[in-house]
Amino acid sequence: MLDFSAASARPAAFGGPVIGRVIGVFAGGFRLRLDPEAIAPLKHSGDPVLATTGMLGSLVKLESSNLWVIGCLRGVEAGPEGPEALVDFLGETDILDDGGVSHFRRGVGTFPRSGDGAHALTSAETTEVYSTDGRARIEVGVIYPTGSVRGAIYFDTFLSKNFAIVGSTGTGKSTATALILHRIIEQAPQGHVVVIDPHGEYSAAFSEQGVVWNVDNLELPYWLMNFEEHCEVLLTSEGSNRDMDRDILARCLLNARAKSMYAEGLISVTADTPIPYLMSALMDALVAESGKISESANATNFLRIRSKLEQLLRDPRHQFMFDRRYSTDTMADFMSRILRLPADGRPISIIDLSGVPSAVVNAVVSVLARIVLDYAVWSRGETKRPIVLVCEEAHRYIPSRSIAKFSPVRDVLERIAKEGRKYGVSLGLVTQRPSDLAEGALSQCGTFVSLRLNNERDQQFVRNAFPEGGKSMLDALPALRNRECIISGEGVAAPIRVRLDDLDPSKRPASSDPVYSELWATTGGEGENLARIIGRWRAQIR
Repeated sequence: MLDFSAASARPAAFGGPVIGRVIGVFAGGFRLRLDPEAIAPLKHSGDPVLATTGMLGSLVKLESSNLWVIGCLRGVEAGPEGPEALVDFLGETDILDDGGVSHFRRGVGTFPRSGDGAHALTSAETTEVYSTDGRARIEVGVIYPTGSVRGAIYFDTFLSKNFAIVGSTGTGKSTATALILHRIIEQAPQGHVVVIDPHGEYSAAFSEQGVVWNVDNLELPYWLMNFEEHCEVLLTSEGSNRDMDRDILARCLLNARAKSMYAEGLISVTADTPIPYLMSALMDALVAESGKISESANATNFLRIRSKLEQLLRDPRHQFMFDRRYSTDTMADFMSRILRLPADGRPISIIDLSGVPSAVVNAVVSVLARIVLDYAVWSRGETKRPIVLVCEEAHRYIPSRSIAKFSPVRDVLERIAKEGRKYGVSLGLVTQRPSDLAEGALSQCGTFVSLRLNNERDQQFVRNAFPEGGKSMLDALPALRNRECIISGEGVAAPIRVRLDDLDPSKRPASSDPVYSELWATTGGEGENLARIIGRWRAQIR
């Protein structure tokens, strides 16, 4: 039986009271036999962190080779000789003369031995472990179970190495995203953030700090689409017919771009060259090409593309993109507005897609994402302007290949995830269904913010992609409270469970649930409401 009163080479009070001793060590942590008599007095300590000693998530320190090894309690169970705790290694710190901790770093190069004593950490020591060592940071909440130690994210690492925010519906995922973005732009009023917002949730949250773009003011020129995006919008066929339609569209699109006045002076023009062309030129090319053939099958292919193009031009819902007025070179103005160049103190662009027809929404996201990446690629040698692209409902745009085999928007977003960091582009993925994402997307994220996930398949998918240092905390995913999350990865000093800060109502996204018990208790005005709703519906004015 272990002797909790065993003598030590250090003074008895060095490092604080011994609350347990090591009874087993393995590569990722150790097993600790707790001393209830040593822990009991600490429950009433005036230090709120010491008062949580022995609870799940609390920290301990053990001396090894003149360093403190820091561990986090992940489980407690009854043992044959008293309570035992399973502890994960977090990292190491230097030992101060008074037994305190200093200069925390991840990873463990020296391991404790069986019988070594474990000490509780104070509030000051816990703050030191989770501190950012003077690096730029944003604070987002309070670390559990401390009740007082602030949870901080490394500003630069979080943004530069991609991040993911995941959580089931109703857990506070959108509010957590808004909180983090507000903290970021508060420190960087001249930043460049683009948010893809499929439901129009974030317009209210950033009405003062950003600019909202929707179908009324987006003015996205159709000619900014590359060939694959043209195919996404204009082709409706499948199989061999689609292959033939692609060949036809490639020839006609190249013809239209080559005839553009903006093609003069260019060494070469391709179907992807981002220069304006007249929609009438594309239509003329389709008519001219169809007149050269006699086979009825091929004629049908031309007619199918032409019919789809005419439909888009007639439909007022597509005017934000296919208005003939957008045939001039507005590329610099469009990029300046969307990428916030300059930011003018409003560094965030909210792209409200709630009014975009479903037939073209993927192409719109693809164009926006590709513009972000291409701007960064072709700006090498210029003053760096890093850009953060945040995709809400990311599983819509980066679907697993088992869901969608062909997806231009997935291709460009996956490229940003894999290569964007080299060019100064970072990707933020926000989703409630991580298991529906493309297989490699989450694995490219350096930092994870995980709110409660109820679906077991989603939990397993996140577990597979989660950074190694935080996997042990994922057992708590189904038990997290609303607005509570686990943050792990390169964006934090060590994996943390955080109770997120309250956000001012004026800065929250419009994603709150209706209160049925109140709304269904009153009546009146339904007729007038319907008249206004139908009027907006028919006029396509929100």
